[in-house]
Amino acid sequence: MVGTTDQTLRPFLWRAAKLYPDREIVSRTHEGLSRTTYAAYDRRVARLANALDDAGVSRDARVGTFCWNHTRHFETYFGVPCRGSQLHTINPLLPDHHVQYIVENAADELLFVDPSLVESLESAATDADGAFDAVEQFVVMGSDVPETSLDPVTDYESFLADDETYDWPDLDEERPAGMCYTSGTTGKPKGVEYSQQTMWAHTMGILPEAGLDLRASDVVMPVVPMFHVMAWGLPHAVTAAGGKHVYPGPAPDPADIARLIEDERVTFTAGVPTVWLGLLDYLEENDADLSSLERIAIGGAAAPESLIREYEESYDVQVLHAWGMTETSPVAAAAHLKPGMESWPAEKRDRKRVKQGLVLPGLEFKVMGEEGEIPWNGEDFGELWIRGPWVTTEYFGRPEANETDFVDGWLKTGDVVTVDPEGYIQIVDRAKDVIKSGGEWISSQELENAIMAHDDVTEATVIGVPHEKWQERPVAFVVAREGVGGGPLMADIRDLLAEDYPEWWLPDDVVYVESIPKTATGKFDKKVLRDEYADHEIDDVPEEAAPEEE
Repeated sequence: MVGTTDQTLRPFLWRAAKLYPDREIVSRTHEGLSRTTYAAYDRRVARLANALDDAGVSRDARVGTFCWNHTRHFETYFGVPCRGSQLHTINPLLPDHHVQYIVENAADELLFVDPSLVESLESAATDADGAFDAVEQFVVMGSDVPETSLDPVTDYESFLADDETYDWPDLDEERPAGMCYTSGTTGKPKGVEYSQQTMWAHTMGILPEAGLDLRASDVVMPVVPMFHVMAWGLPHAVTAAGGKHVYPGPAPDPADIARLIEDERVTFTAGVPTVWLGLLDYLEENDADLSSLERIAIGGAAAPESLIREYEESYDVQVLHAWGMTETSPVAAAAHLKPGMESWPAEKRDRKRVKQGLVLPGLEFKVMGEEGEIPWNGEDFGELWIRGPWVTTEYFGRPEANETDFVDGWLKTGDVVTVDPEGYIQIVDRAKDVIKSGGEWISSQELENAIMAHDDVTEATVIGVPHEKWQERPVAFVVAREGVGGGPLMADIRDLLAEDYPEWWLPDDVVYVESIPKTATGKFDKKVLRDEYADHEIDDVPEEAAPEEE
């Protein structure tokens, strides 16, 4: 039975509009910088909901977005699910065949598309073999429509209805409200549905100090794309808190990010490590005032210890290492220090902060090995299993994946982890990325983090390449700082790793590259490297590429 006490998204916007009507929402757009308030935003959301009604979009429909981070995209975050429809954010950086599969699989009735992404969507829609047949309307997120083959098409401002009020329905908390797809680097993307209750619970999970510690006084800029698991839930959570939103707009570069932090007095921001490494490089050559910035949440890939230390020591900014997946809505753990740890020496503190951290309140996890559950000793490792109110229990229309990835309500994450006695989770590797040499495991992620600590390295990743004797051996791919490279750096890297790791762990080759291929969500794409270097020959292999028998 539907009741007014069901856990849904609508009360978050109602509260923000009533209690914080003048709090700002700022955005870079294709047309310049825009400013609005929660009160005005609430009226725009009502106009969008009325427009969807007028366009004949059913309440049970999925509505897709193919957009960057800006205010108009944010309007869909409440306008679509609060009328009862399902918001489906599509990653515009995916290859055409993945976009085609996703649109067809989701059966989107309407697609919102950014002006700068119209050509990309056209490319995916061309020769799509019926993938776009369910789409009845394209809406360009602007005030006009560029020349396009998309049809029928209109601009967003013309699409919006005039009526600024809406009779919002009482929704069942189990009603589907959102949908995202995994990146699909090892096969077809998998759809994950979020109910009203799922998104409500995730919002309540990341609001408090044990989550991302979001407050009404915060000025929050999600650099993580809004198409990537709903910008880690920040648009909904910041609204629930009554904070100020700042959206960096289409394809922001480090200069854009620095300028927005300075001009809008951003206090909290979030994104993948490559974004914050790029900002550090920018700050070496350019002045910017980061004095307002208090916290950066980093996820999507491991944050190097050197990055955490640099922001703290040079800019007095705390880096919060977080972990999650599309399947966990996504935030599930954060590396907050426990009481008393703040007084530890910096090096000891950083060893905790570089981990994926403590599971958020409301979630449970366990670590499973071949013989059962693994103890919390910081040494033994196994696969992380997790469950809770914002963790999915199935994939959309993928029964074969459901059978392998879920057990009795537990999500098998595919992350290989250790847990220390204080309960801090540390990802050793993805199950598919662990390197098996001579029957023993080598963590590619640990090696990457150690290499990234070198001052002359800007990016690094490690993969296992096939080896006739040892099955696999590690090879490192390194992007060196400008003017650095060659044999001396390779020797430095091996010497650095030898301080903490046995000889058989050390990469047998260091390959210098201009850039490391990345997935559509900004992670290093190891699959591309594994395919390209499957026949890579290693000249100098250690005599023992596995530990000696005791």
